[in-house]
Amino acid sequence: MSSVVATGQWVLPESPYALWVRGELDKQLGLPEWLRVEVIGGEFVVAPYPPVVHALILSDLHETLFRAESRDEGFPWQVLQHVGVDLAEVGDGYCPDLVLVSAEADLLESAEDRYLRPDEISLVAEVTAYPGAHHDRRPVFGKATKWSGYARSGVPYYLLVDRDPRQPGVTLFGEPNKAEAAYRTLGEWKFGEAVRLPEPFGIEIDTDAWKPWGGA
Repeated sequence: MSSVVATGQWVLPESPYALWVRGELDKQLGLPEWLRVEVIGGEFVVAPYPPVVHALILSDLHETLFRAESRDEGFPWQVLQHVGVDLAEVGDGYCPDLVLVSAEADLLESAEDRYLRPDEISLVAEVTAYPGAHHDRRPVFGKATKWSGYARSGVPYYLLVDRDPRQPGVTLFGEPNKAEAAYRTLGEWKFGEAVRLPEPFGIEIDTDAWKPWGGA
């Protein structure tokens, strides 16, 4: 899997974010449908859709949440995958792997297509893929990432599944500091350990089958 960050090789009529939020950025770049594009730190990032193992991890997450919903008639969330999130406050647009949205949110309130807003999200989950994993993690040398973008936008919880064989594992971040664009680490687990999300979730996630990329 590969990703490409624009470095001024394209002349665009507007900012990447302005084009992205209108659904026009991929057309401006002439991208095929099997590529997806996000705006991270004001730059556009292009990547193919993720590999099978990535999808299987997301299926595990989704199925775990679905079972929790089946057991609890008052389950307060909807589970969505691969939806656009408009971070207007920071001028970014992401396509997270999975989000939890309040069950009370009327996502069909308008006939117009739209992206989710950060204030509609209770938890966002990202699964890293090679070589673009740095876009999902805590920033290095001050360069904005999705981690800092979610925090600055006030998304309450960020679940990061990192498949990098040098540091595989799961981290739950929370208590976003919008002014500093930073999260506090609430929990860390190795692959093979049960991930126990605290309240308000109270959910346990089995990671026995999860593997780093490269099959390590």
